[in-house]
Amino acid sequence: MQGLMAWVARRWEEAVLPALAQYVRIPARSPAFDPDWAGHGHLEAAVAHAAAWCRAQPVRGMTVGVSRLAGRTPLLWVEVAGTGPGEVLLYGHLDKQPEMTGWREGLGPWTPVVEGERLYGRGAADDGYALFAALTALAALQAQGRPHPRCLILAECSEESGSPDLAAHVEALAGRIGSPELVVCLDSGCGDWARLWLTTSLRGLVAGTLRVAVAGEGVHSGDAGGVVPSSFRIARLLLERIEEGASGRLRLPALAVEVPPARRVQAEAAGAVLGETLWRRFPLLAGVRPGAEDPAELVLRRTWGAALEVTGAAGLPAVAAAGNVLRPETVLRLSIRLPPTADPGRAAEAVRTALEADPPHGAHVRFEPDTVAAGWDAPPLPPWLERALDEASRGLFGAPMMQMGEGGSIPFMAMLAERFPEAAFVVTGVLGPGANAHGPNEFLHLPTARRLTAALAEVLARRAAA
Repeated sequence: MQGLMAWVARRWEEAVLPALAQYVRIPARSPAFDPDWAGHGHLEAAVAHAAAWCRAQPVRGMTVGVSRLAGRTPLLWVEVAGTGPGEVLLYGHLDKQPEMTGWREGLGPWTPVVEGERLYGRGAADDGYALFAALTALAALQAQGRPHPRCLILAECSEESGSPDLAAHVEALAGRIGSPELVVCLDSGCGDWARLWLTTSLRGLVAGTLRVAVAGEGVHSGDAGGVVPSSFRIARLLLERIEEGASGRLRLPALAVEVPPARRVQAEAAGAVLGETLWRRFPLLAGVRPGAEDPAELVLRRTWGAALEVTGAAGLPAVAAAGNVLRPETVLRLSIRLPPTADPGRAAEAVRTALEADPPHGAHVRFEPDTVAAGWDAPPLPPWLERALDEASRGLFGAPMMQMGEGGSIPFMAMLAERFPEAAFVVTGVLGPGANAHGPNEFLHLPTARRLTAALAEVLARRAAA
């Protein structure tokens, strides 16, 4: 594998890294964060840049195209004819999260900066690298004269908005996609940089807006306090119906599932490897403790447990502008992560019922869910694929492969699993400790990206040689 790794490393330095740096410069915000994305043209610029790079690569049997559907974001596809048996679908995306504040001096979302082994900038790790890595893996195999299966690479432009356009593109490209036996998604995380990490599950999501209204307008708090009920206090009482405030555990049965025994075993193994890094990788303030002490328990909480976060609020003036006023309403944005196999529709209805039933003091309460997404639990790996992944991790990273669920949501995974029920799934990525996707100072860990590229090539070669 060392010859393969050497070729990949050179190609990353000569061709991939410069292209990724140029990609970082493109403010290709996802449609949810740029409603006029079509007029601004940044998503089109990202697709054009990536397509031009693909066409320039030394890959034989390659066809590059762009799927365009009315009213939807574009999707770049790259088909590479197989030199051996097998059908593989590989996925990445080119749209990005918005800028966010808090970038340290010298860094910025649209300014690529290489410091040591890190490429800073929005989108390089989440998930612009995926397309470049996938095609480089195929180029490496061809350069070494090794066979590979037929591969179709998809790079969509709406993932950060929940992939509302992906299903339509997959349907439009159904004839070209065919029936892949292996689906590879390169948009996930890794527990550390020391080995290949396989994502075995993803959580579902229910997100929506809770509105609690008590009056038609704000009134003097000295006059109304103790007479008119506080909308904020009522909101606190309502949240306690679904979340135990002291522990953070969610109360509703619809938000819980039985954890499969195999996933508990994987959590024990991952916890033993990661230890305190499971919580030390977060920027906790001095004295702040994690939700549990046992690493395996922390793994299970972030992968198979439900969790509530209030991610936004309205009706609350800025502190500097806050007068002595009893406010007429409190509006909270709720984000509830669900266990991978929980029914998201049932969960959303259970939350709505719990929040709206018999409101305290007769307050006007409404919960409006607008995001209801299923989680995903990976099917068992075929023996050849598990061996290939582990051997690639040992040969390229120097440590055995690890398997662990991820706490985030990738809504399209459930769609792909339903569409290709016979396929095996390899979900992996480069979002390791501190990579901070979606936040300030996002970075791509270059050694991991190079090794992952070589590992992907090795797995594709093993399939074609089977």
